[in-house]
Parts: sequence; C-alpha cells; structure tokens
Amino acid sequence: MSALPALVLVVEDEAQMLRFLRTALVAQDYRVIDAGTVKAALVAATTYNPELILLDLGLPDGDGIDLTRQIREWSRVPIVVISARGKEDDKVKALDAGADDYLTKPFGVRELLARMRVALRHAAQAGTDTSTSIIEVGALRIDQVRREVTVGEREVHLTPIEYRLLVLLAKNAGKVLTHRQILKEVWGPPYTNETHYLRVFMTQLRRKIEDDPARPHLLVTEPGVGYRMKDVSG
Repeated sequence: MSALPALVLVVEDEAQMLRFLRTALVAQDYRVIDAGTVKAALVAATTYNPELILLDLGLPDGDGIDLTRQIREWSRVPIVVISARGKEDDKVKALDAGADDYLTKPFGVRELLARMRVALRHAAQAGTDTSTSIIEVGALRIDQVRREVTVGEREVHLTPIEYRLLVLLAKNAGKVLTHRQILKEVWGPPYTNETHYLRVFMTQLRRKIEDDPARPHLLVTEPGVGYRMKDVSG
C-alpha cells in the first residue's frame, strides 16, 4: 500500500494567497489544512501533526517568528516561511528562530514546490538515519568515521574547522543556515558575532571543494543571511 501524500499546514490569513497555495499544492497531490491565526495554527499543528508548514509571518493575533519558536519547543517539522517581508533582518530572525527556509512574496510555484521537496527530503533523512557515517551531496562524499572528504575521485584535505564547517552544511543540504547558527555550531556560542571568521573559512573551503571558487555551485551565499549547501540530489 502506497504512503499518503504529505500533509501540509498552510498558515496564511490572506484569502487570495490561501486559495493560490491550496490550488497549487492540491494539484501536486499534497493534502492541505489551513489556519489564519497563530492560535489556530498551534491547534492545527498539535492536532494534525503536519509533515510541513508553510508560514506567513504577518498574522492577525501575533507574529510568525514567535510561532516558529513555539513550534520548535516540541517539534522538528519543516517550516518554510512565505512572507512579503523581504528585508535581510526578517529572514535572519525567522531562520534563527528555527525556520528551514524563507521565500519572499511574490514567488513562483515551481520554486515553492522545489523548496518544499528539499525540506521534506531533509526531514525524512534526518528522521530515518541521523547517525549515518557517510554523507553524499552530488559529487561530494564525506566519510565521518575516517574523516575523509572526496569530490569525485579527488581527495580533499581539510583543517579541523574546515571539516566541521563542511559537515554542518552537508548535513543541512538545501537549508539556509544563518551566520549566527554556523558560528555557534562550529566555533561555539562566544563567537556568534565573528562573521569575518566565517567569511575567511568559507573562502578557503570553496577553493578546495568548488571547481570554480569564484562562481560556487555547491556552497552558496545567501546575501546578508548566511550560507546554503545546494541540494543537488534527485
């Protein structure tokens, strides 16, 4: 028996946008439930246990960033923010609060669906095997037991910090990680404002990983926000 299509909770108070999203998702065989307020979203999230949440930030009874923090206290469900707020600060706050991705309105259906697929795939991988010793993203292969990194047939020699940085990005392939998130995980909490450390090491890592470091294909910059390892799996 085949599995049911993924259940998506759409948290959106604008009727026209909600109709657009529902139509687009149902056409791709997603199951859809919706909520127009923070209160209704919390009830829906705890009642129906959705597999992904599409979240608008501007809600009548509260802010989507605060809702994200509340959900993250008890759930790792993928959260993709869809908001008219396009400022870098809003993106950083949402991602730091625990959102997996952020799309600025208006956006295309194909991009939305692609981001959703990545978020769902990443969640499924994390849920089925969080301790796998091998991480593969396209031609990149990381053997965590042997601490070996290869790109195609080429072995790559990394410093301890470069290795930790690469593993963090690879484990979260397809997900935007903010500067603060990366610095906290790789260097520790006292270093969350030392963005120049991150820039230097990302430059070094690209020189070793990318075919053309000046035009990175795998290690992508999200300007003013952070970095994303591009998910190039199927």
